[in-house]
Amino acid sequence: MDYDYSAAAGLGVGQVIIGIACCVLVIVAMWKIFAKAGKPGWAAIVPFYNLYVLFEITWGSGIKFLLLLIPFANFVISIITMVKLAKVFGKGGGFAAGLIFLGPIFQLILAFGSAQYVGINGAQAAAPAPEAPVAPAYTPAPEAAAPVEEAVEETVEEAAPAADIVIEPAPMDDDQ
Repeated sequence: MDYDYSAAAGLGVGQVIIGIACCVLVIVAMWKIFAKAGKPGWAAIVPFYNLYVLFEITWGSGIKFLLLLIPFANFVISIITMVKLAKVFGKGGGFAAGLIFLGPIFQLILAFGSAQYVGINGAQAAAPAPEAPVAPAYTPAPEAAAPVEEAVEETVEEAAPAADIVIEPAPMDDDQ
């Protein structure tokens, strides 16, 4: 019996094309995510360095990517990293679950969406608030100041005429 395997070969080629397209989309998404975080976008295409930059964005220390070399712990570290990635872009737990279970799709949403990098501790969350305008000091008009000064002088003269008040220095003892 003679079998035709050309259809199976076509499926294999189709899978390779789809796989390459997915890889390109993930690289583009990571490039944009790195750029949003103020890191070089080209780091997305360099093996291992892209993990270093991702951990620098999420953990604050890039060298922690070496934790991924620990068997079984790497699974937990990867999940925590995706949760931290959502957090540093101001997203919540639902978005973190999306990054964990549907990574490439949510990375594209993170890359091309309106999310802004807020930093590990939210330090870059808000741009510096514009300073409130400071009101100029109050200075009365010259014509309004004269009657006030005259009224103050009259009140002082009525309360204690200058001729009645004598201020004498206190005697000083040389013994002290």
